[in-house]
Amino acid sequence: MKNIILILLICISLPSIWAQTAKYSPAWFGPNANPVPEFTDASIPSKTTISLMGDYYFGTGDITKNGYLKIEVPLLPERVSMKIWSSILEHYQVTDTLSKQRGMNGNTTGNANGDIYVQTRILLLKEKKFLPAIILNSTLKTASGTNFQERRYFDTPGYYFDIELGKSIVTNCKFIDKIKAVANAGFLCWETTNSTQDDAPMYGGKIIVGNKQWQLENTISGYSGWLHTNRNFASDYGDAPLIYATKLSIITKRMVYFTQYQYGIKDFPYQQIRVGVNFTISKLTPKKP
Repeated sequence: MKNIILILLICISLPSIWAQTAKYSPAWFGPNANPVPEFTDASIPSKTTISLMGDYYFGTGDITKNGYLKIEVPLLPERVSMKIWSSILEHYQVTDTLSKQRGMNGNTTGNANGDIYVQTRILLLKEKKFLPAIILNSTLKTASGTNFQERRYFDTPGYYFDIELGKSIVTNCKFIDKIKAVANAGFLCWETTNSTQDDAPMYGGKIIVGNKQWQLENTISGYSGWLHTNRNFASDYGDAPLIYATKLSIITKRMVYFTQYQYGIKDFPYQQIRVGVNFTISKLTPKKP
């Protein structure tokens, strides 16, 4: 009877033990666990927009392939919207060395599904001649991602608030008829373990150039958690990722096709290749009151 009780106690405590040894940061998990949040061109669409993407991540001993689904529904066209997204059908393969470093219990390959993000977007100020557009985003991350034991997704929720500012400059050139600068700033928070949470200021900037047929974006963004600076945690906690991304979009009447390359500069040991398409659906757009 004592042996049975002991076994039950060990089984109950295993998730807690795994959690205590994990570093809740993008440097020690899969690429979709707690990535640097994306931000837009500081605009809200007039119609429901669906984006379908495929990602290929490669880095220091971790190869990840996954789908990505995103939908944005304008509750008030160009003023208020709700946005939902998640990575899906993730397949990963890591080296034996990385499996040991992350504490994956010897597992090197498998499948997972991602966290669900829910975001509310509100236009605070419409772009004017001398003023930028300002959008407030409020985002909740669920703890629905699977395979925490294999360090694919956190087993804790999170949230963030951020503001996008965007200002356009119209040129007289046919090849590049518009240049837009976008800045992003906010606050990101996620739970770790032992009732501890990691708080991080978010930041980012991008330059967008193009015309009605094509568009090129160059973005640098990141966030900086506090746990890597706390003496009670390891200095290599890895919660201050910084990334660079370049994205090329081809615009047609019905579709926007795009491809993106992303490079992890710091605390994000991955490079990403993404291909995708987005399109609008009028029937799924709420009617104006």
